[in-house]
Amino acid sequence: MHKALTIASIALASSMALGSAATAFAADAPSPVAPLATIGTAVHEDAAGLKLSESTAKPGASVGFRMEVPDGSTNLSVSSKALADVKMTEGRGGTAVVADVPDGTYGVSLTGTGPDGAKLQATAQLTVQKGGKPTPAPSTLSLSTDHGRPGDKVVVTVKTGEKNASVQSGAFAGGRVDLKSDGHGTWTGTAVVAKDVKTGYYGVDAYAGGKKFDTVKFSTEGGSTPDVKPQPKPQPLKPSEHRTPKGSVNTGEAPVGYVPEAGNA
Repeated sequence: MHKALTIASIALASSMALGSAATAFAADAPSPVAPLATIGTAVHEDAAGLKLSESTAKPGASVGFRMEVPDGSTNLSVSSKALADVKMTEGRGGTAVVADVPDGTYGVSLTGTGPDGAKLQATAQLTVQKGGKPTPAPSTLSLSTDHGRPGDKVVVTVKTGEKNASVQSGAFAGGRVDLKSDGHGTWTGTAVVAKDVKTGYYGVDAYAGGKKFDTVKFSTEGGSTPDVKPQPKPQPLKPSEHRTPKGSVNTGEAPVGYVPEAGNA
């Protein structure tokens, strides 16, 4: 009987020791770490999206993008080492030009602030492949009319990728017309037909980037014809210069059927 009690006591003591150890281990276990979104400024990575019109493009090409963000979002910005001249358009879109960077895949980042003040983030990828430099489109020249009179106005349009454009012609006042760009490769200006222009044909030379690329024909109707001298009008004789030939009136011949009289013979 005493022996049985001793064994039971040992078993009870062992159970109490194990229970104390389990409690100690539970107290030493670390508490769960709070998620990142609850520390500092909140970040809504799932509330924003960014889509590109092209996944692969060459340097110099235009790429469109669309931002998917909640209504009321502000401070929206799109940036990338692979993009230049980033412009936001109306709505939630925009355009950019692929920069002259080495071939590779680049990240495109969208950042902004949501309507609740939380930070918005989204990314996309753009692969740049040069494959040789893109061939620029040829420059072109067009006139609103191919003929004119002194004082008439002619609208000149040049389409080119160069940084400047102009036209020159002897038919236009001043001889040269500098054109203005719309920022998208179209250059325009107004030429005035010179007041002293002559009737004929003139060449209109078009320049882009300081180099002539085309010449078109322009006809004019002026006050006189070039290289043609007017003939002088005949002037009447003065009375002192008028002479009457003998035996005739203005002819120098005797009258028809004239017979001298015998007495005069």
